[in-house]
Amino acid sequence: MELNDPAMEPNVAQSSQSADNTVSAEMKQNEQAEKAEEILTENAEAFADSVAEVEQEAVITDALQPEFKSYEEIIEAARQLADRDPSEIERVEVSRLRQHFLALEKKDNDKALEQFVADGGNAEDFTPAENPLEAQFKEILNTIKDKKAAFIAEQNAQKEKNLAEKKKIIAEILTLAEDTDNVNKTFPTYRELQDKFNAIGDVPPTDETAIWKEYQDARERYSDNLKINKELRDYDFKKNLEQKEEIVKEAVELAKHEDVVSAFKRLQDLHLSWREIGPVAKELRDEIWNRFKEASTEINKRYQVFFEERKAKELENEKAKTEICERVEALDFSSLNTFAAWDEMTTQIITAQEDWRKLGFASRKMNNALFNRFRATCDTFFALKAAYYKGIKDQLAENLAKKTALVEKAEALMDSTDWKNTTETLVALQKEWKTIGTVAKKHSDAIWKRFQTACDTFFENKKKETSSSRLTEHANLQAKRDLIKELDNITDETPKHEASALINDLRERWKSIGHVPFREKDKVYEAFKNRIDEVRKKFDLRDMRERQNRFEDNLAAMEGDDNKIARERDRMLRILETRRAELRTYENNLGFLNAKSKSGNSLVKDFEKKIERLKEDISTLEGQIKQLESKL
Repeated sequence: MELNDPAMEPNVAQSSQSADNTVSAEMKQNEQAEKAEEILTENAEAFADSVAEVEQEAVITDALQPEFKSYEEIIEAARQLADRDPSEIERVEVSRLRQHFLALEKKDNDKALEQFVADGGNAEDFTPAENPLEAQFKEILNTIKDKKAAFIAEQNAQKEKNLAEKKKIIAEILTLAEDTDNVNKTFPTYRELQDKFNAIGDVPPTDETAIWKEYQDARERYSDNLKINKELRDYDFKKNLEQKEEIVKEAVELAKHEDVVSAFKRLQDLHLSWREIGPVAKELRDEIWNRFKEASTEINKRYQVFFEERKAKELENEKAKTEICERVEALDFSSLNTFAAWDEMTTQIITAQEDWRKLGFASRKMNNALFNRFRATCDTFFALKAAYYKGIKDQLAENLAKKTALVEKAEALMDSTDWKNTTETLVALQKEWKTIGTVAKKHSDAIWKRFQTACDTFFENKKKETSSSRLTEHANLQAKRDLIKELDNITDETPKHEASALINDLRERWKSIGHVPFREKDKVYEAFKNRIDEVRKKFDLRDMRERQNRFEDNLAAMEGDDNKIARERDRMLRILETRRAELRTYENNLGFLNAKSKSGNSLVKDFEKKIERLKEDISTLEGQIKQLESKL
């Protein structure tokens, strides 16, 4: 039987009253169910919007992780994104690439700033170099932006067109609702209009709820005003039931889905599809709706628990990140003054950064603030460390300059044959070298090798030269010792003039002999001088005895002649005063001599010997004067 068979019309007329009652009850039940569904859906959508923001933020923030190693990789990824269909391009993907590019650019700028400061520049004067790839990257992003904008504009235009078409269908349904006498003819058209309405795509979000309500009102009016044929009505209920059973089945499966977020999003699509499906038989209406609502509630609960747990985890991460911030902020950077101290503090900072990376995201409100707080402390530390190492670098450079100057002096003397003076100079340079601090490790070995080579070259040359001269020095030493032995040839019977001549001859021969070993120099000279002094003293004593004998002979000759004795006494008194004056002069001069130097010590000894002889002469004169006075 065809749906438009006129034979059906009496059946419609006979069942009009029951149809009215059935439709009225159905519409009331539909209204209650749809209101409950609308409340559930709106609440879920609001919750989804808030979660979507968190998810989007998490994706963007997570995009800051170092996936790309170069600008070229980012640009290539942007090109691939630009080649995709605009419907597949997500805003978060563009933001992710932009964040990666900016992060990499900031990293390069930070390195350039650190090098600029290390080279002596002022951080405030630093200007980042222009990135040659930035324009290329921006051009690709603008292409994506224009492409997406055109797509969105096209989508918006299509949505406006869909809105107009849906309004047209609603108007047609309302027109059908007014024709109560042609049910067999209008019902198939009504079904086609519903299918056509459901097949039309999205409308502008601001009109979505309103157009759906208009559509529901039109369908309700059609159902209220028409005496629908029971057979057609059962067929419609059956078809709607089958569609809603599929939705309920999928919702039940979604409640078991591991991915809670994707399950929740899919549930929103199912609710939209549920809205588009017409009513089912009255006796099944509550049961199928409760099943769908139960599955939806389960998904929503799991969704709510998921984000509550996520929120709790975020609070836990917030607390842990705050503790890390407080931990690094409590570190004292002002007391770091050695490489070891800076290395130890660097280890603590890096450990804190590693601990930070192990933590997930904090709450949306605090995550960026905590990161900026933590990064500020780390940046302060590494800036102070860079400044310290720059200062050390300057000190190392200064030390290198000083040691280089010493090396150049040593190298200028390495071929010298002035053994004595050059030795003293090089020893002084070596002592000065020890007072200079360290230099950079890359220069340390080279600069020390140059200095050591220069010093070793000189001392090796000196060693070769002095080794051949040592034999000569020892021969000279033996020759001088032989001269000392020749003084033993002077005896008491040796005439004074011969002894004096021999001493003078020995002096001249002593002078003609070359150097002796340095350690024996003073010792052999003292032995020679002391032996001469002994010989001279021996002759001085003999002279004194002879002078005393002559004095006594003269005194005996003058005995009885007081005038001669008095004149001799006066003469000797004058000589005595002269000797005393000389003694005072030598004693005064002796007090001004510096006995600490070798030359001063030798002169002191000469003065002491002269003073001793003067005292002996004075003593002799005083004794002779007493003898003269005893004869007067």
